[in-house]
Amino acid sequence: VVFCFQRDVTPGQCWAFRGSQGQVVIRLPAPVQPTSVTVQHIYKDVSPSGSVSSAPRDFTVSGVEEEGEEETLLGTFTYDVEKEAMQTFPLKVGEARVGRGQAQR
Repeated sequence: VVFCFQRDVTPGQCWAFRGSQGQVVIRLPAPVQPTSVTVQHIYKDVSPSGSVSSAPRDFTVSGVEEEGEEETLLGTFTYDVEKEAMQTFPLKVGEARVGRGQAQR
């Protein structure tokens, strides 16, 4: 699992998780109403290893409005490495106003 939250997203410059599962928590300075999440991974032909085995596959997105509250599931998705490198997934709009977001694979 590889996660980039930086401007330099060239191959090999992202943050990799150990193993086949990972979790990312994003704390936001103010509440937001997210409508979608976009995931991007490099194409196999530009991968330094020639593989895209680190690409995300099945993942969920949850959110909480206030710290300590129960998470609200905003969507369950599958990233398909055979499709476009950048894929956008619609979230369940109106399910929750999110103060702090969390993405989990």
